[in-house]
Amino acid sequence: MEILSSRTILRPADYPTTLAFYAQTLELAVAREYPGGTVFFAGQGLIEVAAHGGSGVSTRFDGALWFQVRDLTATQTELVLKGVQIIREARQEPWGLHEMWIADPDGVPIVLVQIPADHPIRRDGRPAP
Repeated sequence: MEILSSRTILRPADYPTTLAFYAQTLELAVAREYPGGTVFFAGQGLIEVAAHGGSGVSTRFDGALWFQVRDLTATQTELVLKGVQIIREARQEPWGLHEMWIADPDGVPIVLVQIPADHPIRRDGRPAP
């Protein structure tokens, strides 16, 4: 199987509220709009908020959206000032990442992550030439 692109599709119970959350509160840039939906850029991925295809009740979401941010402390301050409830305050995890948890209006968990400069994700593990 060859996958050419991908995106996460959310079908919220309250489309206008969820659309405003991703567009205005999180300030994600719009990749594409169409009648009944908006696709947002989310780093290297895409998130589609769709008003169609749902039942008017949010679909259970057993995963989480993972967004890397440059400065987690500044992000937390910005979101608190916008009235976003912080589900779990920013802290360093045992695996070395700094994480904070919020949720969208339908309760979809969103993990905001800052990767420290010395974390293995940032280090080049290849041998020096």
